[in-house]
Amino acid sequence: MHTKNNIIEIKSLTKIFYTKEREVKALENIDLSIGEGAVYGIIGMSGAGKSTLVRCINYIERPTSGTIVVDGKDLSRLNERELREVRRSMGMIFQQFNLLMQRTAEENITFPLEVSGMKKNEARMRAKELLEIVGLSDKAAAYPSQLSGGQKQRVAIARALATNPKVLLCDEATSALDPSTTKSILELLRDINKRLGITIVIITHEMSVIEQICTHVAIIDESGIAETGAVSEVFSHPKTAAAQRLVFPDGKRISQLIGRRCCRIVFEGSSSFDPVISRMILECKAQVNILFADMKDIDGKAFGQLVLQLPREDEVSDRIIRYLQSQDLSVEEVNGYVG
Repeated sequence: MHTKNNIIEIKSLTKIFYTKEREVKALENIDLSIGEGAVYGIIGMSGAGKSTLVRCINYIERPTSGTIVVDGKDLSRLNERELREVRRSMGMIFQQFNLLMQRTAEENITFPLEVSGMKKNEARMRAKELLEIVGLSDKAAAYPSQLSGGQKQRVAIARALATNPKVLLCDEATSALDPSTTKSILELLRDINKRLGITIVIITHEMSVIEQICTHVAIIDESGIAETGAVSEVFSHPKTAAAQRLVFPDGKRISQLIGRRCCRIVFEGSSSFDPVISRMILECKAQVNILFADMKDIDGKAFGQLVLQLPREDEVSDRIIRYLQSQDLSVEEVNGYVG
C-alpha cells in the first residue's frame, strides 16, 4: 500500500553525544523520506548509528541539529504535551520485548490505553481485538514467563498497536528470535501493514530481514546514509562498499581471488530458471567456477544471484561478460569481493 505522501521527513539530522573527554558523532547530516504505508528498512552494522536514529525519530533523543517532520508536524516546534501526542501515533517494538512481567498478556496491552485515559472495559475489549490480530486469542491470561519469545513479541506488537499508531518503529525486533520465529513475526508485520495501512520502519543489521519484508531501504554506514532505494534495486545494483558488504554473500573478500576476475549475475523472476550458464559455456567454449549461488524472495519476486570466477585469459572473460549482458541479465565485475 503506497501513497505519494511522506509520513516521515528527516532533513540534515546530526546527533552528537558529549562526554567529558570528547564528542561522539552518532549521526551526521541524515536526509531520509519515508512514504506513507511503506515498509522501510534501515540497516547497518552495530555502532553505525541506526538505534540512535530510531530514538531521534520519536524524539526520545533530541537531535543536535536538523529537522524531523512526522505526519506534517515539525517535532522541534512542539511542546511536551504535543510531543506526547505524536509519540502516541508511533508504536515501538524492541529486541527484548519490554513487557511488564507481573501483568498478563491482556494487561500488558491495556496498560498504554489506561494511561491515556480509556475506561477499563473498553481497554479490555480493544486488547481482545488486538490479541486476535496477532494470533494469540487463547493467551490473554498468560504471563510473559509462560510465553515463548515469538509469543512475547506478538504481545509487544499488539501493545504497540493499542493506541492506533500511524507508524510502527521496530528496533532489532527479531534479533533475539530463531529463524522460523523471525519469519512468522515478519509475516505478521507485513500483514499488519497491508490490513491496517500502518507505515513500518524496521531497524536491523540483517539483510535477510530487509529482503523478506521491506519495500525500501536506507543503509547507514559510519553515522551517515551510504545508499537508499527500493530493496530490489539495491540488491541488483549495490553502488557503495557498504551496500556491497550487506548484499554480497557474507560480505568478505577471499584473498586468493585478488588479481583474478569475478562477476556477479542477478536473475529476476523467470530468468532464474533459464539454463543461461550452460548455454554460455557452450557458446563461449570456456569453463567458469561457480563461487556462490542463492535465491531470494524480495517483495514477492524471485531474485537469484550467482558469483562466477572467470578464466585467466582477459579475452575469454570479456567474451563471457558480453555474452551474459546480451541475455538481458544484470552483470557486474566484483573484483573478488565475494563470500
